[in-house]
This record gives sequence, structure tokens and C-alpha cells, in this order.
Amino acid sequence: MLKVLLVDDEPFILQGLKVLVDWKEEGYEIATASSGKEALEYARSKPVDLIISDIRMPEMSGLELLKLLRHDYKVESYFVILSGYAEFEYAQEAMHYNCTDYVLKPVEKEQLLNILRKVADLNKKKFSQREENEKQHKAYIDRTLMGLLNGKFDSRNIEYLENDIDVNEDMCYVGIQLEIENMTVDCSDEEKKKTLEKLYAAAQSFLKEDSWLCIFDVSDSEKVYDIGLIYHDSMSKKRKTECEPYLQNFLEYIHVNTNLPVTMLVGKRVSGIRNISKSYCTVNMLRSLQGFREKKEIYFYDREYRIKDNGVLICKRQLDELIDAIELAENNSIRKKVDALYEEMKKSGITEAAMNLNINYLLFQLIHLASEFDSEVNQDEILRIILESTNEEGMRRGGKKHLCKMAIVYAEYISQLRKNSSKGVLGQIEEEIKKNYAKNLTLKDLSEKYYLNSAYLGQLFRKKYGCSFKDYLNEHRMEEAAKLLKNSEMKIYEVADAVGFKDVDYFVNKFIAAKGCTPTKYKKTETV
Repeated sequence: MLKVLLVDDEPFILQGLKVLVDWKEEGYEIATASSGKEALEYARSKPVDLIISDIRMPEMSGLELLKLLRHDYKVESYFVILSGYAEFEYAQEAMHYNCTDYVLKPVEKEQLLNILRKVADLNKKKFSQREENEKQHKAYIDRTLMGLLNGKFDSRNIEYLENDIDVNEDMCYVGIQLEIENMTVDCSDEEKKKTLEKLYAAAQSFLKEDSWLCIFDVSDSEKVYDIGLIYHDSMSKKRKTECEPYLQNFLEYIHVNTNLPVTMLVGKRVSGIRNISKSYCTVNMLRSLQGFREKKEIYFYDREYRIKDNGVLICKRQLDELIDAIELAENNSIRKKVDALYEEMKKSGITEAAMNLNINYLLFQLIHLASEFDSEVNQDEILRIILESTNEEGMRRGGKKHLCKMAIVYAEYISQLRKNSSKGVLGQIEEEIKKNYAKNLTLKDLSEKYYLNSAYLGQLFRKKYGCSFKDYLNEHRMEEAAKLLKNSEMKIYEVADAVGFKDVDYFVNKFIAAKGCTPTKYKKTETV
């Protein structure tokens, strides 16, 4: 409902205006004022969409009210002057102060209705423009924040943010990611994006006035669906708490309001927004090493990497020998080198925190090694997937058996990169999809058939075709289904089965998403 303020010192005029039209039907809620001063106080303290005011009133005229609202208080409400005098000077002065209309008394019903509808239409356009401006502003803010996360910014970016944030305050980057493996297996990329939008909406609801510091879909990895937050200490201070309980409450709010499986990664604290890229890098480190850590809902970088030893011992010789064995893909040697590493760490009596530091050194060296063979794909992400996939039930995450199995799988992956034969396999896989699209094809099965690491194959596939393997397969199935609907007399359930869908409802939903109509409607339209 729009709010209209009727202003006149004559009670019977106000009453007449109130009953002249059905205000509620036109979308208006009425307030009244019996003087210019009363109207001024009302419009200063409460939102008003339209003010309809008599021009001649004691103490403050309608024109004086208009001037004060526009000049002194910057009130942008639509304003209509009512006058018993057809004097051009009055109308001219009113228009000078951005008056919407100048109406002579007595006011006719149709004339008032036209004004109300005109204002309602103008308000819609103004609202749409405001929405568009806000979208553009948010898009610019997001680009600026993403630039800061990647260390690409200039003084203008910082100046733009200074009105809304203390750019020198202590802060950190917080990543909030969907745990995709806990979602439905058949979730497409589009469905995951919609789920991410649900997560983003819940985050904005919790953050309120700080929601502009929340960024949608930060990671460039095809396997990570996440949102990001630049946290600064003023956020928790406003709620009379500190960083950790604030973020714990944030995570709990997301769980309660979305019921989504999420993990929060809290980066290293840095001084000022100019250094936020350093905090962002530590979150990427946490994400890469998640597969080698016990599962948690929230990880704090400063806690995961806190070393309490007086001196930190890195077993560099044993680590380098293990890396050499992995590079040469010598499985027996890998097992021996893993044993030697753990024996050395045990003999040295180092703490668990220092042990983690040794493992971190190893994993980062493996990422560097793989990047030398292929720098175009996200090697951090592939390492994370290998770490996750090699952790079997009953196996201690991050333990010696886990490390040994991961090292052997990673050695096979390095061998594939060295041969550089994987890229040529994509053509064969494309032909396989064309021939066997109706079968239960999976990326895992194809990767085993062609002796490729499934994580690497998935990244290569997305890089070439611009979508995930599953979405590519479903798109091809939809094209084949469309041909069958157009050129055969097959029933809908027969078509679904013929292109690889056992669930007819699921097929129908996918077909609607791909073609914009149901299979039945498509069949009727295309065969007419």
C-alpha cells in the first residue's frame, strides 16, 4: 500500500477528500494533517509516498511546506497542490519545486483518480529504477570485493568502500560451502545453483545491514558451491559478542533456516581490507586440506595451523623422498617412504600440530608438481577430491593408511599428466555418449575405462564443453527424446526409458527445463 498524507486546515475538505474515492481499492493508505507544520513533522518522521496539500493555510502555506520538504529535509514524496485560485504564478512556483500536479478546487473524482493512478505508475517506475540501481551497485561491490580477494585493486576501490566500512579494521575472509556429496546424487548444476541461492538468502537475512559484504558463488571450481563473507570486528561488536560466537551463531542460523549441509572455513585474521587476499588464500588452503582432516562444521585457520612447539620440525628429507617416489609412480617405494616419514615423526616426538605441518608441506608440494604438468586446471580441487575419495570407512582421516593410499592414487594421476594422453580421450568419450546415452553412464565408470583420474576428467570435460558431464549427458538425452517425440508414435514413458530415464516424472521435469514445455505438448506442437 502507498501512503498518502492529506493536508488542509478545513476539516470538511479533508472529510470530502477521504470519501471522494475508494483509496484502499486504488492501493493507498490515508493519513491526515490539519496544518502545514503538522504535515512537516509527519513527513519528516514517517515515509510518505504522496502529499496532497491545500495551498492557503495559516502559519505555513502548502508552497512553504513543499519548499521546506524539498530543500531542508530532502523529502522526495510526490506532491500535489490544491488551490481555489487559478493563478499562474502559484502553479509556476510549485512546479519549480518539483510539484507533481496543481489542481483547482473543487476536486473532481475522475481528476483525483487520474492523479492517484499516475503517482502509482510513477512509483512503480521509480521502484524498478531503484531496484536496478541497487543491482548495479551490488554488482560493482561484488566485483570490487572479488578484486580485493584476488589482490587486484587500486585506491579508488578502497575509497568507494570507506563510507560503509573501516577499511583499516581487523578482518578475515569466511567461506561457506555446500557439502555437495551430502546432496541428492541426481542434482544438476542448475539445481545446485538454486540451493546455493537459498543459502545466500539465509546468509543475507542473518547479516542484515552487513549483507553487502556477502558474495555469491566465489569459487571458480566446478565442485565447490559457496558464498563468501568479508567479516570485520564491528559486525560482532554490534551484537555485543566476539568473532567466534558470532560465526557460530551465523552457522547455526543457516542450519535452522535452510537445513542444508554446509561447512564454514574461517581464514587468517589480517589488518585492513588491503590484506584480505591473504586471508582468502588461507581459506583455499583449508579447503584443499579438508580431505586430510577430521570432518568439522567450522574450521578456523588460526587454530588448525597453530604450532605450540618451541621449534617446528619439518622432516624434509623423508618428505622429499616420498615426493620423488610419487613422481616416479613406484608404489612399493611409496609405501616404504610413508613408513619412513611416520617413523621419523614418531622418533622426533613432534606434536600433532607439527605433524599436520609436515603433511601440509607434502600436499602443497604435490599441488606444485601437478601444476607443472597442467596449470590450466584447478589442482587444489583435484587434490581435495583425491583426498576425499581415498578415505575409506574405518580408516582414520589423515592417518598413515590414508596418506599411503592417497599417495598411490596421486602417483597414478601424475603419470597421466606426464603422458598428456587424457585430452585426446575426450573425443572418444563424446562418441561413447552418443552411442550409449541410454545406459547408466557415469564419469567414474568412464574414468576407469579410459584409465583417467575422475576428478581430472571432470575438469577437462567442463573446460571443453562448458558444463558438467552429467548435464552434458542429460542435454544429449533431451535432444534424442525430442527426436523420438517428433518422429515416432512412442508413449512418453517409452521415450523416457529409451533415452535412459527410469523415472518418468524426473524425465518430464528435465524435459520441461530443457525445452520449456512438457513432452506431451512438444509432441503435439511438433507433429502438427
